Amino acid sequence: MAEEKTYPMTEEGKAKLEKELENLKTVTRPQIIERIKIARGFGDLSENSEYESAKDEQSNIESRISLVETMLHNAEIIDSNAVAADEVSIGKLVSFKELPDEEPESYTIVGAAEADPMSGKISNDSPIARSLIGHKVGDEVDIKIPAGSMKVSILSVKNAE
Repeated sequence: MAEEKTYPMTEEGKAKLEKELENLKTVTRPQIIERIKIARGFGDLSENSEYESAKDEQSNIESRISLVETMLHNAEIIDSNAVAADEVSIGKLVSFKELPDEEPESYTIVGAAEADPMSGKISNDSPIARSLIGHKVGDEVDIKIPAGSMKVSILSVKNAE
C-alpha cells in the first residue's frame, strides 16, 4: 500500500485549516444546498443556469472539504523550537539578502497548506524555502529558481509569531 502524503504545518496553520473546515461544513455547505433547492424551483433543470452554477459550486466546496480533511488527518505539526534557534525550518521567519548588495527580504516558511506569499508566508516546497531549510545565520546559499540561480546570505532566523 502506498504511503500517504504528510502535510507539514505549524500549529497555527492547523488551527486555521480546522476553522476553515468548520466554516465550510456549517456555513458554506448549507448555503449551497439552499441555493440548489431554490434553483430547482425555477423549472426545467436542463436549461437552468442557476441550478448548474450552484451544483458546480457544491462540487468545488465538497472537493475542498475533502482536501482539508485529508490535510488535517495527515498533518505533521512542525515544532520550530525543536530546531536550533539560528537554523532555518518550517515555522521560522528568515531574513536574507541576495548577494552582492540587494535589499533584505523576509519570509516565514510554512507548510504548503498554509502558504500565502502575499502575506510573506512561503511554502516549504518553494525553491527558496527548500534551499534555505537546514542552513544557519551567516550561511551563503545558492538558490535555484526558474530564472536561473541566485546566491543569498542568511541575515537572521527567528521563530515566527
